[in-house]
Amino acid sequence: MTRQLSTTERTTIRRGSDRARTERSDLHAALDTGLICHLGLLVDGAPRVLPTGYGRSGDTLYVHGSTGARSLREAAEGVEVCVTVTHLDGIVYARSLFHHSVNFRSAMIHGRARNVVDDDEKLQALRVITEQLAPGSWDHARQPNKRELAATAVLAVDLAEAAVKVRSGGPNDDAEDVEAGEAWAGVLPLRMHWGAPESAPDLPAGFEVPRHVGERQYQR
Repeated sequence: MTRQLSTTERTTIRRGSDRARTERSDLHAALDTGLICHLGLLVDGAPRVLPTGYGRSGDTLYVHGSTGARSLREAAEGVEVCVTVTHLDGIVYARSLFHHSVNFRSAMIHGRARNVVDDDEKLQALRVITEQLAPGSWDHARQPNKRELAATAVLAVDLAEAAVKVRSGGPNDDAEDVEAGEAWAGVLPLRMHWGAPESAPDLPAGFEVPRHVGERQYQR
């Protein structure tokens, strides 16, 4: 059974409504294939947007940072926040500059952040954040100790109020520009790929790159 995204005033897409996605699975897909989100909130009446790592568990999005960061302390007080994730998939070249565009997938979440204080939930949140950025690392590297946990702030944002927008395909040129045929039109796709792993210079000789790291260079 599919689940629909929310249709609140803030999540109703009016501009380019044909690009709106309505299934919650579209939201999960956009989040699960991303690496960095942007957390926006007001601090002293001024907007502040923070790029940070994140992870999803069910319908909860987790972000983390230093307990010394004022922005995270403000967000932990339950103020309204907005979290966005964007994928750039290609540049759309049209016959007119007006119709140049980009192919993209984007997700926007509205809500109030919750400060995660329960130790078990905090560890689970840090696990999903770690596995989002560096799959396989949670079981490979040393896990956080009490001092590190105390220095790390984790916020939870419910995914109840969210919107997803996607653009794909070629240019939407005016008929007269197509007929004139005076400029090239099409899409320049953007593909992200990982390079070969670079071992730390202080690793002992013969220390092999673990499989969960090495295999990522072949992912697209």
